[in-house]
Amino acid sequence: MKKSIGIVGCGAIGGFIAKAIDKELKPFAKIAALCDIDNNRAMNLRELLSKKPPIVSLNRLIDKSDLVIEAASGKFSSEIAKKALLEKRDVMLMSIGGLLGKSKSLFELAEKKKAKIILPSGAICGLDGIKSAGIGRITKITLTTRKPPKGLRGAPYIIANKIDLDAISDECVLFEGTAKAAVRAFPKNINVSALLSIAGIGAKKTTVKIVTSPEYTANTHEVEVEGDFGRLVTRTENVPSPQNAKTSFLAQLSAVATLKQYLNDSVKIGT
Repeated sequence: MKKSIGIVGCGAIGGFIAKAIDKELKPFAKIAALCDIDNNRAMNLRELLSKKPPIVSLNRLIDKSDLVIEAASGKFSSEIAKKALLEKRDVMLMSIGGLLGKSKSLFELAEKKKAKIILPSGAICGLDGIKSAGIGRITKITLTTRKPPKGLRGAPYIIANKIDLDAISDECVLFEGTAKAAVRAFPKNINVSALLSIAGIGAKKTTVKIVTSPEYTANTHEVEVEGDFGRLVTRTENVPSPQNAKTSFLAQLSAVATLKQYLNDSVKIGT
């Protein structure tokens, strides 16, 4: 039986997921509804789909769906998750930064309601190793993110510190601190740090460094983990999404791969 999927947020990631469901995943799922704070954006996405799902309110979308996919904003992701879980709906979250400080209560709610919270690996590799290492003791997690200046434009940290990104001529460390602080400073750029925190040792113990240079053409994430298991290092060089330079293309692909696993879980690869 096909799963009914509601998509909240019809931007670059939500649109990519919707098109994937409409094409390669249509044997397993159908889009039950779309929802976006910008109704025109939802209407534009609807017109690109072979099936024309209704554009509805969040509450109505949850009511119509087996799975709710959040691709909206970290400002709303935890609220969307809570509303879906209260109605015993599974939920897949893309704006994972919005979970920091709230993940414990949401995980408990999911268990109580016998629903699932699904968090794609997004723009990084190595989460399978981190999950395995976490069975033992992890002592250190460091994330170094390198992005071109245009991918950081509009971030609260850039605005608050009056940083002129166009004036940067060489490699420059813009930020170094905890994952908790990084998510507040760069809410649309650093979801990977939130995911690392949840999978690893928490937002206050995970260190994040953000570096930029006009020479960068890719979004690069380097993860270093140390613990009882030994040492793990990954480097992921991401092409920016054609629709949104703040998002890595791999994050979009990860969402579809995660959804495919959810819909057809006869084979599971990795931890």
